[in-house]
Amino acid sequence: MARRKTSKKLKIIFVDEVNDLQSQIAEHFLREEYGDMYEAFSAGPKKDHINCELISVMYQDGYDMRRQRSKDFDFPGLPKKPDYIVFLEESTYDLLKDVMPWDAKQILKGFRREDSYKGATDDLELAKTISSFVESVRVWVLETFSDPDKLEELTR
Repeated sequence: MARRKTSKKLKIIFVDEVNDLQSQIAEHFLREEYGDMYEAFSAGPKKDHINCELISVMYQDGYDMRRQRSKDFDFPGLPKKPDYIVFLEESTYDLLKDVMPWDAKQILKGFRREDSYKGATDDLELAKTISSFVESVRVWVLETFSDPDKLEELTR
């Protein structure tokens, strides 16, 4: 599909509870793949350290997000007027949808929480599970954001 030529990049903020996992992955891939159409950001109501296993597995898979950092909603580098808020956890959406600090269109894509792979029995199983999770977020970002004109259809 041909890329849309636009004078104004859409501003997207990906949100999860502590901005440590899926929102970081989505921000990375949107910036890397569609940086000509979007400004990508991520944040959470709280911040934490980005999941270390995530950074390591992504780096081993050829994706370098070592410079990214966890951000809360007060982070000064976030846009004051984003075009879309994309919630990546259903529980976070349910908790925050009506009290977000930005007035923007909202999209929900509920990825599973990190807890769903905490039961990995060894490092190899953990790495494979994280890699699979990263790939699912990557594919979703590529499919969902390939056409900015279709984002409106996903709003809640």
